[in-house]
Amino acid sequence: MFFLVAQATPPPQQGPPVMVHFIILMVLIFVVMYLLVMRPQRKKERQRKEMLSKIKRNDKVMTIGGIYGIVTQVKPDEVVLKVDENANVRMHFTRSSIAKIIVEEEGELPKE
Repeated sequence: MFFLVAQATPPPQQGPPVMVHFIILMVLIFVVMYLLVMRPQRKKERQRKEMLSKIKRNDKVMTIGGIYGIVTQVKPDEVVLKVDENANVRMHFTRSSIAKIIVEEEGELPKE
């Protein structure tokens, strides 16, 4: 009986190759995450910074709170908007609170 136990082959070692596969899988997941999430987010942030740097007087803008107004004054970190023509109401906003610049193209009908 001891003879049969001595002839038995030891089980194959699977420690290092399994760990290598796990590391490769984690690297692939990180690369996919970078390509699908982080890279487009950086592109959007770059476009937003460019848009904020191009704000000038008499631009129609919308704030992140949904307030529409016309830019009357631009300072390095602050924008003054005229929000009511009749009452001459002006509001001060930080430049980063501008969500978008409204561009009306010629020949375009207003949306109802």
